[in-house]
Amino acid sequence: MARTVRFHEIGGPEVLRLEDLDPGEPGPGEVRVRVDAIGVNRAEVLFRTGRYIEPVRQLPSRLGNEAAGVVEALGPGVTGLSVGEPVSVIPSFSHNDYGVYAERALVPASAVLPRGEDTDAVTGAATWMPYLTAYGAMVEVGGMRPGDTAVITAASSSVGLAAIQTAHRVGATPIAVTRTRAKRRQLLAAGATEVIVSREEDVASRVLALTDGRGAEYVLDAVAGPGVTDLVRATAPDGTLFLWGAQSGEPTPYPAFDLGMPAVNLRTFTMLEITRSPERLRRARAFIETGLRHGTLRPVVDRVFELAEIVKAHEYLEGNGQVGKVVVRVDQ
Repeated sequence: MARTVRFHEIGGPEVLRLEDLDPGEPGPGEVRVRVDAIGVNRAEVLFRTGRYIEPVRQLPSRLGNEAAGVVEALGPGVTGLSVGEPVSVIPSFSHNDYGVYAERALVPASAVLPRGEDTDAVTGAATWMPYLTAYGAMVEVGGMRPGDTAVITAASSSVGLAAIQTAHRVGATPIAVTRTRAKRRQLLAAGATEVIVSREEDVASRVLALTDGRGAEYVLDAVAGPGVTDLVRATAPDGTLFLWGAQSGEPTPYPAFDLGMPAVNLRTFTMLEITRSPERLRRARAFIETGLRHGTLRPVVDRVFELAEIVKAHEYLEGNGQVGKVVVRVDQ
């Protein structure tokens, strides 16, 4: 039996329950992983509350698709992995099909990557979602180049910090956007070239001033909602605004007509575009693993909870006070 987190109804953090369940044996193309650490992501909050990009198909439901641990068992046909090998589980599958909020979990073998002995479990669980999102949108899809400017909203999130580092790695200039001054100093220390406090400043005006009127070639937005209009104004002609999240919870306008039909690419993005494409994932792994090896990419962990504190971990994430990743450690 393994302690496993499930929820039996849609709702707040309090619906999460820790239950003893049999993880089962891996089937064809599956791996059973002894989970040592879990990456907690806002996608799980949205899924748990029924606001994710896909609905909850069945209750009770498992949760989570990012973790680090050790391979316990291999299903038929699985190659390239071995029992006892340290691994990371990357988000490439639906919460409806698998869940890693557990001591032991079945996952698709395609979602399992070897983890070096020098990478601890907490780091291994804090790496892939942030960097796959940042690299995937700005570099793989967007083609960001040296000299470009990237505006990053929700910049203190794990993805925001990964985007700051990713921009630096390709020679671009990262401009961080945050709601209040509370995190300004931390964002500058994390590498942001400039920090815009959205509750106090006009984002578009500041971006245009910082880019000599040109605007930013890339905007990575996790907030959506009415603020998208200002972000379009801050985007350079032929630039791209990536909508990868919807933290505002408000309807997102399509502001092209109101702004005189600017030549701006407005594009949604999910990390699954990278993890479900073998070629894109191969390039992403090369970018991320070399960055980690040379120290140009450095995962930031804000706080670590225990598995028994999963409700507190979700409450903390929803409080938006973190700077970096929230991780849950699983003591075996």
